[in-house]
Amino acid sequence: MFTDLAAPDVLHSLIAILVLLVLWQYYKLQVMSGRVLAVDIFDRSTTRMYVYAVAKGACQQCATAHGRAYLPSVVAKSGFSALEVPCSNPVSCPGVLVGLYGAWEEARQILEDLRHNHKKGCLVLSAPALHGLLDGAWERCISAETDRVSMYMLTAIEYEHTKPELAVGHYGYVLKHAKEVRHLSVLVPAYIQIVQLLAKTDRWAEAERHIEQFESQFPTAGWATHFPSPKQREVIRNVKNQALKNRLLQLTA
Repeated sequence: MFTDLAAPDVLHSLIAILVLLVLWQYYKLQVMSGRVLAVDIFDRSTTRMYVYAVAKGACQQCATAHGRAYLPSVVAKSGFSALEVPCSNPVSCPGVLVGLYGAWEEARQILEDLRHNHKKGCLVLSAPALHGLLDGAWERCISAETDRVSMYMLTAIEYEHTKPELAVGHYGYVLKHAKEVRHLSVLVPAYIQIVQLLAKTDRWAEAERHIEQFESQFPTAGWATHFPSPKQREVIRNVKNQALKNRLLQLTA
């Protein structure tokens, strides 16, 4: 009787083990072929490092911090700031600190260097190292979806002046898909950068549409830690005024 009851359970267990072996072999082949990059399956955290970036034209204090990578343990400390000296821009430079899992090769190397220098907890990335991180095969990596919003934001900031169309598209993606709590801090900088880029190329209708979204998402009556400062609202308001002037010129032309 016991043997009859146990046999199906043993068979199910064997089938389950066989399925897991097949899946593991499939994953191994994907890694070996380069379609998927390897990742430490025992690391459950979605953020293993942070990277700070600020748009070109930032003040000297903020520009100095551009491209710095940090361990989460450093960012979690009370009073942490990516800036050694406070920003000197009256409007505040559009800097962002984004979290990455970083399972692709270039990111894993940076993470390894960070861990080797864990006492310092910070790593200043050279321009080639930062570009290597952004241009690496992260979209083929197992953490692609986890890192996508952060990577789009970093790439938009870094290539804003050399590839403005790419930056506009990336900022637009961030505004549409930044839904998680960890992404909220990039929303206001993304709005500011995209409306300014659109204004520079006389794409006023698109700029006005994003301004309307900004005003709807961040009403003046509300407040949260990720809401815009008065100076940041002033930047958006100035672009809005320029857009209205442009519309009036077109009507009177």
